[in-house]
Amino acid sequence: MIDRDDNELVRQCLGGNPQAFEVLVEKYQKPIFNVAYRMTHNIEDAEDITQTVFVKAYENLRRFRPKYKFFSWIYRIAVNETLNVLQQSKRTEEIDSEYSSQEKTPDESYAQTELHEKLQEAMLGLSMEYQVLVLLKHFQHFSYREIAYIMDIPEKKVKSRLFTARQLLHDILARKGMGPHD
Repeated sequence: MIDRDDNELVRQCLGGNPQAFEVLVEKYQKPIFNVAYRMTHNIEDAEDITQTVFVKAYENLRRFRPKYKFFSWIYRIAVNETLNVLQQSKRTEEIDSEYSSQEKTPDESYAQTELHEKLQEAMLGLSMEYQVLVLLKHFQHFSYREIAYIMDIPEKKVKSRLFTARQLLHDILARKGMGPHD
């Protein structure tokens, strides 16, 4: 479960090899940007958050505990930093359509775009905590245990809150006429 290569890179970095941290940045830059972008819906904010996350990770590298995955640790920093930015800005923006995949037929692309927009709109009806939980579980595919670590809450609470978030999302989608067979 623990990525020994990452732990070795952290050890090398702490030992005075800054190139080791560059490898970690290269490895995790895209996933960190993606979570920030999914939460903020803003490219510039996501880029700023990504940069801040790696600066904070570098500055706090001595606090990393090797018994956990480095990715879970830095992802936790990313989620917290993104939540801080959202708290400060209190804004939401639509995801720019130029970033959606165009490798489908026009009908498939339209249907997926419409579904994506309705799902995104429904997600905005959830509290930020529920949005983050759904994002981590269903879009980033983290385990309950990893989510518990990232969110700093017990695993049972993750399961309970995810259940509630799914129910709320289901209710929002049902009100929009998007039942299980639509």
